Amino acid sequence: MKKWSILLPILIVFLSSCGSYLNQPTQIQSARFGEETRGFEYITGLKPDAPIVVGVYKFKDQTGQYKASETGINYSTAVTQGATTILLKSLEDSKWFIPIERENISNLLNERQIIRSTRLEESQKNSSNAVQELPPLLFAGVLLEGGIISYDTNIITGGAGLKYFGAGASTQYRQDRITVYLRAISTSSGKIIKTVYISKTLLSQAIDVSLFRYVKLRRLLEVETGISQNEPTQLAVKDAIDMAVESLIIEGLKEGVWKAASDPDFVNSIIDTYDKDKTISDNTRLFDREHWDTREHKKVVFQGYTSLFNGDYSNSNVNFGADVGFNLLKKRPYWNFNQTIGAMYLENTNIFKDYFFTFGTNIEYTILPYDKVSPYVWIGGGGLFNTDDNQFHIKGQAGLGIELLRNKKMGFSLFAEQNLFLKDDLDGMIYGKYKDNYWKFGINVNMYIK
Repeated sequence: MKKWSILLPILIVFLSSCGSYLNQPTQIQSARFGEETRGFEYITGLKPDAPIVVGVYKFKDQTGQYKASETGINYSTAVTQGATTILLKSLEDSKWFIPIERENISNLLNERQIIRSTRLEESQKNSSNAVQELPPLLFAGVLLEGGIISYDTNIITGGAGLKYFGAGASTQYRQDRITVYLRAISTSSGKIIKTVYISKTLLSQAIDVSLFRYVKLRRLLEVETGISQNEPTQLAVKDAIDMAVESLIIEGLKEGVWKAASDPDFVNSIIDTYDKDKTISDNTRLFDREHWDTREHKKVVFQGYTSLFNGDYSNSNVNFGADVGFNLLKKRPYWNFNQTIGAMYLENTNIFKDYFFTFGTNIEYTILPYDKVSPYVWIGGGGLFNTDDNQFHIKGQAGLGIELLRNKKMGFSLFAEQNLFLKDDLDGMIYGKYKDNYWKFGINVNMYIK
């Protein structure tokens, strides 16, 4: 058992990250082709009617941000300064654009001037009046502008750890976020045709395992190992730019700015897939939280639960109950006023067991009404009606739960509720300073209607 107490934290961490840990670099590596990112998921197999000639003068880092440093001032930039080159490569790979040189146009013009001068000198030496002219430069029908407009560090940080008798393991993580904007401009009119906006997160992780233990008298064993990995900023920029180019192509297809040579049904299927994914993305807020417009204003609840009675006798038994609830009024997304009715058993072994009808009225507060997963709390009052002695017992209740929406019409929730009676005579005995009470633990099926 002692061995397992030492090895268990180590095994958990190693099994969860063995891919990174077992592939640590131990030798010098030669040059290799650049790593691939997500690439183009939507436009694969989609061909343009005619490639568009585009010019990119500058797609630069507009954040002006330097790398964070814990040791002092760091003048290295947080993101790459070669975003223009990455964009040109992405445009070329898409097969939809013909990028032309504009970032260093002065170098190109100087070189063409040298060629003209050289040809003129050669023609004069050979006493020839014919000077071979250079072909004209391509001009762009579309200009692409934009840049990296933000790099946010430490938008999420966290971790976990466990130590037991000198053996322990811990993990930490950090998430950064990079955002790019890309816009297409018509060179004939100066009109901005379309603007797209893409964000990409970067993940950094660190894992540490240590053992500090006396294995024998005056024999100390100390072991440490760990690994950290940081997602490269350059790959994140490339991934975001690739997606921006792809999004620009599909948005242009939707608005008729350019046309595809592929089958119309195939084009429409790609646009439909893109629109569905974009809808999901539009409904997802920061930290990958799914956002819903709101839950519908009326709700019917079907509730099943187990009840545990806490009265003046010992040996309480778990029993079952069921309720039906409905909204009476809901004018705001956070607040809800509802009514419940149902039936249940409460029991102590061989002493007390009764069947009750339940009634309740609650004020409910939904903490995250626009999220797919939301906790909620409530407080209210009600009563139990005993069918044997025809007595009505007044109670108050409060509880909490968490709801998962399947869609805008249906959701499921888990909940716990404490019910406290105003008197101590529910089980026929008055004893002690605490009133009779019971707990409810259950699940709801929530049906939303307009």
